[in-house]
Amino acid sequence: MSDESGQLESPEEFTKIESIYVRHRNALMVRGQFTPIYTDYYLHLMQHGIRHNGDLDLMLKDFMALITLHTVARPWAETIAWTVNLRAPRINLFTTASSLQESVVGRLFTEDVREPDRNLFYSQVLAPNQHEPRISTLEVEGKDPVEWLAQYYRQSEQRPGRAFRLEDENFVLIVAQPDCDMEWFNALDDAAVEVIETTEETKLLESRRFRFHCGCTLDKILPVLGNWRERPDELFEGDDVITIQCPRCAARYAITRDML
Repeated sequence: MSDESGQLESPEEFTKIESIYVRHRNALMVRGQFTPIYTDYYLHLMQHGIRHNGDLDLMLKDFMALITLHTVARPWAETIAWTVNLRAPRINLFTTASSLQESVVGRLFTEDVREPDRNLFYSQVLAPNQHEPRISTLEVEGKDPVEWLAQYYRQSEQRPGRAFRLEDENFVLIVAQPDCDMEWFNALDDAAVEVIETTEETKLLESRRFRFHCGCTLDKILPVLGNWRERPDELFEGDDVITIQCPRCAARYAITRDML
């Protein structure tokens, strides 16, 4: 099966994300097993001939898992985008997720990235009936997205949140609710999180499903080049074909002069 750009499409798989209330502890647990999303992510990279350094690849995968859990912990109709601008390595990590679209997507920017004086985390949240996204910026420490999430919750969400990277590509987010048992919350580790449903009284609140999906097409990419229609020589610089990347997923599209 191929899309309107002529590129092969793969059947997408969904990851089930569960929201679970931990009674007596007053905490929300959001969890998911991310192999289906990661499978489609790697198929996407193969389709577009993209290769990442192993450490950066893992960082992006973690980032996509965490924003997915965070999106499910937030109101249903929000679309959330996160970008982290790192000093070393000098890269931008970008990811965005939407419950309405049941999707998460992300990419790495490794070229022409400005060097910040500190690691900066940018969050954009767009809710219904908002014309502009709500934006927050904070400084984060380290290179572990799990630690960034805890810092983000502390500074921007103004409530404690902790993420856990478990075996077999399972991730869990624990978010403190009013009157949360903070001694229990702060003492949690991977082993305790693994068995919460056997050691605590819990209630499944809802399940959502997410997939790795951007939705970009050649028809959506071309309007971005509208300003170049009157000066194609500057754009093509003597070439007959140029390649444009989607800013959300890094998909590559071949553009010819007659397409403008």
